[in-house]
Amino acid sequence: MGVVNGKELIDRLNQLKTEIWFDGEKVAGNLSEHSAFKGLLQTKASLYDLQCQPELKEQMTFISPSTGERVGLSYLQPKTKEDLLKRRKMIEQWARHTGGLMGRSPDYLNSVLMSFASSAELLTGRENCFPEHIRSLYELACEKDLSFTYTFITPQVNRSQIYSEDANEPISAQIVDRNEQGLIIKGARLLATQGGLTDEVLVFHAPKLFFQSNEAFAFSIPSDTKGLKFICRESFLNSESRFDHPLSSQYEEMDSVIVFDHVLVPWDRVFFYDNIKAANDFLKKSSFSPFAVHQAVTRQTIKTEFILGVAELLVQTINVSEYQHIQEKLSEIMIGLETMKALLEKSENDAQLDEWGSMRPSLIPLQAASNVFPRIYPRFTEIIQLIGASGMVSLPTEKAFQSAIRKDLDQYLQAANKTAVDRTKLFRLAWDLTMSSFGTRQTHYERYFFGDPIRLASEFYKDYPKDDYVKAINRWLQSE
Repeated sequence: MGVVNGKELIDRLNQLKTEIWFDGEKVAGNLSEHSAFKGLLQTKASLYDLQCQPELKEQMTFISPSTGERVGLSYLQPKTKEDLLKRRKMIEQWARHTGGLMGRSPDYLNSVLMSFASSAELLTGRENCFPEHIRSLYELACEKDLSFTYTFITPQVNRSQIYSEDANEPISAQIVDRNEQGLIIKGARLLATQGGLTDEVLVFHAPKLFFQSNEAFAFSIPSDTKGLKFICRESFLNSESRFDHPLSSQYEEMDSVIVFDHVLVPWDRVFFYDNIKAANDFLKKSSFSPFAVHQAVTRQTIKTEFILGVAELLVQTINVSEYQHIQEKLSEIMIGLETMKALLEKSENDAQLDEWGSMRPSLIPLQAASNVFPRIYPRFTEIIQLIGASGMVSLPTEKAFQSAIRKDLDQYLQAANKTAVDRTKLFRLAWDLTMSSFGTRQTHYERYFFGDPIRLASEFYKDYPKDDYVKAINRWLQSE
């Protein structure tokens, strides 16, 4: 079958019987018609439509060597640097379509699954490990153009490093039984972005110092598997008006807690279980981080372009470009953008084939970028707020412009080079990007995209190749 279009995706998701709870009520009817999910699903559908456009098929798809069908390019296992560049160009295409505001666009989890399949050999010959199941799922996902969410964060009961759960009823999702059919999972996992709004859910764990063997598993199951429940947070969509909420009306990605109530995971969907070393090794030694971060940094770079465009248009609209403090603020965004671009390209230039023949982007520049972006993104949103100033908090609605006060609005809310309507549209965009509940979620999301910034910095310090620099200084000291 290969790639699907937007309508095919929506029809497939509507046919699922996924158990989703929103605002204390079980969601009924078509997901694509629910007010909290409609805008997002329409946007996702438009992404799938892009890959079906004849003029974009070479940029968005490739011919599967196993089926001969065209499949999404985010599933491509790169063998050369040219392949890596193709992947990035495809990711950029989708990211520009959404301004980089959709953190879980389908290419992210497609890239994760591709990395799992590319590194599946890492599990060969290890106890309770099934690399062939990963490869089978990868082939199925390519063939049917499946969409995924994932979860690997445990409930925040106790953040101590030495905490080990000891409860009568499991809190963190764990294996409570197994039988001839598969594993039985009970408990919960956090923060499945778009949880319940995809075909499948990937489940694995984040490496940590202490965890129990019954937590050491990885698998993927359909979102409507019996006993699987998605509990949504409050929606950050206040209305469907593109005028009033230009971003949240299209890109509000719901986050959810996933509850496993004695969920049966069939054996052919289990990647590994009850093997702590394999669980830790798989994420650390596989190509997961290089490809997941490469996709994320590509998206974040495009998002920085979007931020710069909004900021500069604000400057032009209210005619403040002559002020040096404004120039300095815009330069901050430009420097951030060029830094992200340079790190991304360096990761590709320094890419190397791994032991299984995949061309991995260099992780060090990507780690640098994933440490930089959580620090600069909140500052960029602040810059937009500072440029907009009081104009960010006196914004009429679309309905106001259709009322008897339209003449007053046209007179008093016009800009140096824009009508009142166009000025208001721009300022509402800036507000939705940086100050609405949607915008503040975006800031928080980017701050913790790959986890605690302090932990990221610590890992970067430990991973960075410092020995040659230390040796050079020792030689210099000995030459004195």
